[in-house]
Amino acid sequence: MRNSKPALKIKSLRVAVEGKEVVKGVDLIVKPGELHAIMGPNGSGKSSMASALMGHPKYEIFGKSRVLVDGQSLLELAPDERLKAGLFLAFQYPVEVPGVKVQNFLRHAHHARFAEEPDKQFQSVLDFRKHLEKLAEELWVDKNLLTRGLNEGFSGGEKKRLEILQMAVLEPKYAILDETDSGLDIDAIRDVAKGVKKIAEQFQMGILVITHYQRILEYLKPDFIHVMKDGRITKSGGRELAESIEVKGYRDEN
Repeated sequence: MRNSKPALKIKSLRVAVEGKEVVKGVDLIVKPGELHAIMGPNGSGKSSMASALMGHPKYEIFGKSRVLVDGQSLLELAPDERLKAGLFLAFQYPVEVPGVKVQNFLRHAHHARFAEEPDKQFQSVLDFRKHLEKLAEELWVDKNLLTRGLNEGFSGGEKKRLEILQMAVLEPKYAILDETDSGLDIDAIRDVAKGVKKIAEQFQMGILVITHYQRILEYLKPDFIHVMKDGRITKSGGRELAESIEVKGYRDEN
């Protein structure tokens, strides 16, 4: 399987929460450099799918489900091993971790991500800090946040920008962005979208963005849009699909 063409392949994905099936057989392929968007009403299974793919213990993947990153099966792997394999999840609601400085957290995360790639490691803490500060400047992240507790007292926009900075530091092959635009004003949405595009193009990263609204998609310009309802992808298309949803809602998208 490792010799297959690179892609994040989701096949017949079924997910249950506390015995209730919430994702009911999703098939999706995201290739390097592609940007896919999943839209859908509340309760359609979008965020449950994202959490399950990253290995959250609350979500049970069952049946004939398969998830592959460049041919490597993820379902037997712990969440940290899924990150090492190249999968990343930006949370809808990033948690606060008081007392753990952002720069220390990201340095340890980077070391774990590239533990088996010595050429990716930094020779000193100072070297990593310079790298981190450069990325922060490029992604419109206030450098003062790097010495504060992880997300501690951060605004919604600061938390979401920091998620994109984490993505840049960890250089995943494929990233899932779970409602990254939730609660953001128009300036923050624009900055976050520009950061995602910049990183995706730099690393030829496959992106799967989950959203309710077209606004962030106006900046991201996805290659494919999928509508998810009642745990299933019911329709797929191009950017015109998002425009149709904005006007008509989801009721006609079956």
